[in-house]
Amino acid sequence: MIIDCHGHYTTAPPALKAWRTQQIDGLTDPARTPSRTDLRIGDDELRRSVEPNQLRLMDERGIDLTVYSPRASFMAHHIGDLHTSSEWAALCNELCFRVSELYPERFAPAAMLPQSPGVDPVTCVPELVRCVEEYGAVAVNLNPDPSGGHWTAPPLTDRSWYPIYEKLVEYDVPAMVHVSTSVNPAFHTTGAHYLNADTTVFMQLVQGDLFADFPTLRLIIPHGGGAVPYHWGRFRGLAMALGRPPLEEHVLGNVFFDTCVYHQPGIDLLFDVIPTRNILFASEMIGAVRDIDPRTGRHFDDTRRYAEAAGLPADELTGVFERNARTVYPRLDALLTKQGR
Repeated sequence: MIIDCHGHYTTAPPALKAWRTQQIDGLTDPARTPSRTDLRIGDDELRRSVEPNQLRLMDERGIDLTVYSPRASFMAHHIGDLHTSSEWAALCNELCFRVSELYPERFAPAAMLPQSPGVDPVTCVPELVRCVEEYGAVAVNLNPDPSGGHWTAPPLTDRSWYPIYEKLVEYDVPAMVHVSTSVNPAFHTTGAHYLNADTTVFMQLVQGDLFADFPTLRLIIPHGGGAVPYHWGRFRGLAMALGRPPLEEHVLGNVFFDTCVYHQPGIDLLFDVIPTRNILFASEMIGAVRDIDPRTGRHFDDTRRYAEAAGLPADELTGVFERNARTVYPRLDALLTKQGR
């Protein structure tokens, strides 16, 4: 199989965005605040939103299944308060679940959390529980910067995050560390903020001892790990200067990277630097980079081609495409096994 561990519902029906606009308007005019029941999206609308988009591209590129979560840039945890985020997360998570119910062999649901700046992360636990127990979510997205580019939250190694980790460990569910929209004009959302966050979180993990407290916690750092593989020597040296164990012992038992790197030299570098057991196939289609690369004639996010051209031994490539995801996402493995795959 080929499992894409990083997909977002970027093509949701327009009614979802219209509901969100009303919700935001309601922050200044409460009379305009919609209820959850005001959002009406039928199954046929869901089918029309994915069949000519994600499903078509998955078929064209030979991707069997995608781990499917709400659109990352739409999480926008900086908007409103905890109630705002809770209502929004509940709706977005429900839609991803419904898509997975319509196409159970093509999509597995992952959930966003109702994070809000300055709010105790423990408030996210009920939605995490609901999505795992009711929707069968195989993962969650964890935003290390709910402020939207101002970085007001403590590092992910801070104990305030521990209630989320405790529940993830209990359910044996991994978290993909994924920020949302940047409202800081210094940081472009997908070109800077996303990659900055990937790099920043890795360094937080190097500095801390999170996995001493949670030895079975698994975190996926997307977009190829940001700058991490490219500056692996710097991180190794910093770990030494900080008195930390070698990175292979300190973080690579718990931290994984995906293949959302959109050119061949970048994928080659990722595979050369990071052990392939720590790399999971992903494309993040249809996402931040949607155009065709004029140098190759292929879409930038057609990452399967880069992975296959990297020259990995067959067993390692199988690990990247399937085995590693089934290991890091045990509930996904259980789902696939139940389906006879």
